[in-house]
Amino acid sequence: MQWFYLVLAGLSEIVWAFGLKESHGFTKLDFSLLTIAFLIVSFGLFALAMRTIPIGTAYAVFTGIGAAGTAVVGILFLNEPAGLFKIISLVVLISGIIGLKLVDDGGGKEGEK
Repeated sequence: MQWFYLVLAGLSEIVWAFGLKESHGFTKLDFSLLTIAFLIVSFGLFALAMRTIPIGTAYAVFTGIGAAGTAVVGILFLNEPAGLFKIISLVVLISGIIGLKLVDDGGGKEGEK
């Protein structure tokens, strides 16, 4: 269940990062409220995930999902450039996230999964 929380936390990070960009320095109320709400959700889920997932793995996956997802959102919705090196870098980043999940033993506390 902690991995589910961690993935949701990373996805929530994408939402608040997009909201932060669209809030234009917290000058647009709707995007400002969205940003604050998803910041709270994101860090709450991240805290739940770290109950059993080692901190290094959890943080790397959390920020990796957020970084990769935010880059993809920028490309798809904000007309940011998507060069070959950027795409290759995103694939490497996502591969690293998957690799961390595969090598994790499922939790840091004995008897908990």
